Amino acid sequence: MPSKFTKIIATVGPASISSEVLEGMIKEGVNVIRLNFSHGDHATHATTVERVRAVDEKLGTHTALLADMQGPKLRVGPMADGSDLESGSEFTIRVGNEEGNSKEAWTNYVHFAEDVKAGEPVLLDDGKLKLRVEETNGKDTVKCTVVHGGILSSRKGLNLPSTDISLPSLTDKDREDLPFALSLGVDWVGLSFVRTAADVVDLKRRIAEADSHARVVAKVEKPEAVDDLEGIVEATDAVMIARGDLGVEVPMQKVPMIQKRIIELCQRSGKPVIVATQMMESMIESIAPTRAEVTDVANAVLDGADAVMLSGETSVGVHPIEVIKAMCSIVMEIEKESHIFHRNMAFEDDRPERFVTDAICYNACDLAERVQASAIVTMTFSGYTAYKVASQRPKALIYVFTGNRQIMCQMALCWGVESFHYDKMISTDHTISDVKTVLQRADKVKSGDYIIHVASMPIAEAGMSNMLKISRI
Repeated sequence: MPSKFTKIIATVGPASISSEVLEGMIKEGVNVIRLNFSHGDHATHATTVERVRAVDEKLGTHTALLADMQGPKLRVGPMADGSDLESGSEFTIRVGNEEGNSKEAWTNYVHFAEDVKAGEPVLLDDGKLKLRVEETNGKDTVKCTVVHGGILSSRKGLNLPSTDISLPSLTDKDREDLPFALSLGVDWVGLSFVRTAADVVDLKRRIAEADSHARVVAKVEKPEAVDDLEGIVEATDAVMIARGDLGVEVPMQKVPMIQKRIIELCQRSGKPVIVATQMMESMIESIAPTRAEVTDVANAVLDGADAVMLSGETSVGVHPIEVIKAMCSIVMEIEKESHIFHRNMAFEDDRPERFVTDAICYNACDLAERVQASAIVTMTFSGYTAYKVASQRPKALIYVFTGNRQIMCQMALCWGVESFHYDKMISTDHTISDVKTVLQRADKVKSGDYIIHVASMPIAEAGMSNMLKISRI
């Protein structure tokens, strides 16, 4: 498997569900498999998980599973072929499930007519079509004017950027999908259309009640989420910059700087951050990406993203393995640039319960830079030290040695981290010697290399990290 710092997330769909394609993608650099619960049934997702774990067993890899909840994604219903909305014309949106045409469409969002107000915009098909609300009866019918028209196909998205929608972030469908996803042993749960930190707290509570190890990825794609970024980043375990809906819900020209702001916030908090949507979309059909897409992936790596994500490119595209090869080649080329490393994010000094551990992690990266260490090794049960070390973006690869098998795949989302199972707790010196042997046998280090060790003393107590040591192979 390619040796890189930035992780790659691939969405599974009809084009990539076979064991052969899954194995090919993982071999070419995929670290996280995304199960999109907006599509596919439970049986299909269960089959995907079974096949991914079989590939992991075969290859000795630890691939993370991300269950992405659909959330309150609003859509129109079925549309007749050739439904052309003419600019300036009247168009009616009704609540229900009938087939639409060039004069009207239907949506199954029962509160649509209650939520919208006259003068508010209604965007269809990722903003390609724009309507303006003229009047609503507050029950089931909304009359609009077509501002920018075009062909409207079945099941296209419906966005209300100026409307306070009454749907919760976890819909009835999500509440059915979540227990099933957790039963599959997924490592991460994506929470769509987050609006406030309270949405994240609610999902975390549900996961804890299910006694699951899964962590939360808050998907930023609403203007309300942008307004509460600091709170959301503090509450969540990771963030996804979902630029598709975000670019429709907020002015598109604001998305690049929002992306940079989120990445910086996440690095300062030691939280993984994902850049997603339309990264290499032309490769759904083409064998090669556009040069603009190459630059987009490169800029995400330069900004410091933990992971870059593919959606339709691998779920329905004709070249899923080639897409991974192309993305991996871009990532590894950009990672030759020295200025992407050593971000030196100062650790917080207002958290007394974590002060020593944070200081150890910060100085581990500083020491690794000074001696040009090849590896930073953390002994951890929760993964906390790995996230904190990774947030500093050291040039040394980060190896997690843990007795907690549940976090081994979970760590695959974190920048620069690779996991090893290790549960012997005899003494600190014995563990350090063992770690060096394991890394040598795995060809991760070679004679003469320096290694930085982060652990707790006494090691058998498995407490918070309070020790920093340098050793040489």
